[in-house]
Amino acid sequence: MFLFPALQVSPATGTVGFGSGLHGWAFTLKQFAEMYSSKLGIDQETLMKKLWGDSFYNVETKKWDNTDAGGGKRAFCQFILDPVLKVLSTTMEGTKEDAHQLIEKMGVKLTGDDKDLIGKPLMKVAMRKWLPAGDAMLQMITMYLPSPVTSQKYRIEFLYEGPNDDEIAVSMKSCNPKGPVMMYVSKMVPTSDKGRFYAFGRVFSGTIATGQKCRIMGPNYVPGKKEDLYEESVQRTVSLMGHYFEPIEDVPCGNIVGLVGVDQYLVKTGTITTFKDAHIMKMMKFSVSPIVSVAVECKNPSDLPKLVEGLKILAKSDPMVQCCIEESGEHIIAGAGELHLEICLKDLEEDHASIPLKKSDPVVSYRETVAENSDRTCSSKSPNKHNRLFMTASPMPETLPDVIEMGEIYPKQDAEERASLLVEEFGFDINDARKIWCFGPDGAGANMLVDVARDVECLSEIKDSVVAGFQWATKKGVLCEENMRGVRFNIHDVTFHADAIHRGGSQIIPTTRRCLYACQLTAHPRLMEPVYLVEMQCPTTAFEGIRDVLNWRRGKIEEKEQLTSILQVASGFLPVNESFGFTFAVRAATGGRAFPQCVFDHWQILDNDPLVPATASGVVVGQIRKRKGLQEEVPAINNFLDKL
Repeated sequence: MFLFPALQVSPATGTVGFGSGLHGWAFTLKQFAEMYSSKLGIDQETLMKKLWGDSFYNVETKKWDNTDAGGGKRAFCQFILDPVLKVLSTTMEGTKEDAHQLIEKMGVKLTGDDKDLIGKPLMKVAMRKWLPAGDAMLQMITMYLPSPVTSQKYRIEFLYEGPNDDEIAVSMKSCNPKGPVMMYVSKMVPTSDKGRFYAFGRVFSGTIATGQKCRIMGPNYVPGKKEDLYEESVQRTVSLMGHYFEPIEDVPCGNIVGLVGVDQYLVKTGTITTFKDAHIMKMMKFSVSPIVSVAVECKNPSDLPKLVEGLKILAKSDPMVQCCIEESGEHIIAGAGELHLEICLKDLEEDHASIPLKKSDPVVSYRETVAENSDRTCSSKSPNKHNRLFMTASPMPETLPDVIEMGEIYPKQDAEERASLLVEEFGFDINDARKIWCFGPDGAGANMLVDVARDVECLSEIKDSVVAGFQWATKKGVLCEENMRGVRFNIHDVTFHADAIHRGGSQIIPTTRRCLYACQLTAHPRLMEPVYLVEMQCPTTAFEGIRDVLNWRRGKIEEKEQLTSILQVASGFLPVNESFGFTFAVRAATGGRAFPQCVFDHWQILDNDPLVPATASGVVVGQIRKRKGLQEEVPAINNFLDKL
């Protein structure tokens, strides 16, 4: 039996690094322990523990202490932070002679044009040569990450969608280079050729080679079917060495590789194999979701084709980005947060599209949900009046949407296994749990369509059309065309024309959408807003400033912990809509002594009626509808509900 390695990380063990990705320098405590070990007469492992936490060193007495009562200074500040700050300040603000003298003492040699640099360029070069980020990363990877031979034994059962005992699973677990090929493509890396990408990923089994014919399976591939499946040859295999790409004949399992020629068959991720009966690798799950969006347009209308092409490249190269075109014609980019969007827009403007852009202010994505069961069974007629659907809506159990989004309950799951989980954990009726038609939107969202009808003949004949209408409705809810979340729709009864030509998709799909909208409006519709988890380290004296900023922005402190006599950590929640400029406001309120970190945590229901324009929810709905070019008021239920 193979257990997970320890998930706890700490600077004292060398599993946490510090640095600047922008400037290309980084370090771990192990590197500084190596520098000071012989000088202080302490072995490296012991010194690493002393360089972190409440450990103080007195230079005069050469003694260590757990407090600063003896006149000592915190070891991390004295041996690491002070030297780094000295290099930064001297190269940025000192004279050229002082900077070169200090750089020479550090053991760094400047060559060629580097000797003529001053200010920030000199700082970047000095830090990059003194503490290269690559060295710190490579050290942490080689010393603390398990090898593929070790890790694949316990990882595969969580990564592979197929049975754990089939030929490909056994080969992946043993990391067998002679087994059938299995590779997961995790992202697309743009090449120097506009619009083309290297398919970047890890080989889990076998050896992938140039010219090899493979099965290319997208995330929607179902074993036994041909949808999202392509059989093509790999044009080239390349080794990705930083910014350089070196052609290589073949790559055995356990390594990462770039493939040329398969990018046209995959959007963001996919599975590549030579095993005919292989299932796909599970799609990556992110702890964040695209909840902040911005509209972009080109300053010069003639550059529109370049913008469209740039958006395609951006959507393909970043797994977290979503790009779409609204009905109003706006090009929308959705990202994980303000900083993520800023980076995406910079890449789009400078690299992918290479054109000047106009950007709107960032806006937050909301979700539509329901608070209660529908107060009646809703009925809608088809355009030809020959078909009728009877449905209701109800809210899901509180934690079920999270479980679906985390992938613990998913569409391709064994139906009996899923039904058992829904019955035991969420109180579903066993018959209902076995008759879930689909999840949505996009076939995998946190809404479900359940067949609760009894003794209805030929219902399966219109299933595909009803599912299509469900995906449409959950993608664009009735309130303001935002995605729905946490809604269960129930099909109670259906009447339809005996002749199949009168109950085709053109009749059933729009009818389903109208019926679902009526169900939503009769089930006390509500808006859900995204909420960040905020964590901040700050001196005790700065805590009041943090609390004031959070309270003013509808946030709240959940807990705080005293780390030392002068330092504490506080955590709380902040609505994403109130987060723009939050970091700047916190630093202004605390004199720059607090450093907030925000990460998406959960969706929160706004407890007021969005159908009333004067409420907070109603105001948000009105703003979104105006931005999307919709009519000002939410359509009345009579537009969707038909009387018997």
